[in-house]
Amino acid sequence: MTLEALLSPRLSLCHLAGSSKKKLLLNIAQAIAEQYPQHDSDTIFNQLIARERLGSTGIGEGVAIPHCRLPGCEHPIGVICTIEPAVDFDAIDRQPVDLLFALLVPEDAEQQHLETLAEIAALFSDGLVRDKLRQAKTSDELYALAIDSAAAA
Repeated sequence: MTLEALLSPRLSLCHLAGSSKKKLLLNIAQAIAEQYPQHDSDTIFNQLIARERLGSTGIGEGVAIPHCRLPGCEHPIGVICTIEPAVDFDAIDRQPVDLLFALLVPEDAEQQHLETLAEIAALFSDGLVRDKLRQAKTSDELYALAIDSAAAA
């Protein structure tokens, strides 16, 4: 699945504020529910938190990829964010997170979920991509940089 199919400009959030991992995930859940009113922000938040309880999705280098399967979700939904200030996400390298990609997938899309996660992780493993995304000044710029970076990968 292409990044362009997952993301939308409205779910590209530059300089998202959040004082903690939970607050960030709540803000993301609310942003998704605003764009997809058929999904309840509390359900999204609870699913993301339940996944975090299994182990942090902070993959290191200031990046986190929170993800979950969502009941009633018909197609994968992605959210990309730069976070200001960086937040402790219990990442494997203990570095705070300032770049985040949230992924929600249909409940029965296990293989697609794993493949999409692998693609996102590969993209964010590139230091040049991370640097470009962190330099975005607006949400529209963040969206464009993400799509361009994924297309070039």
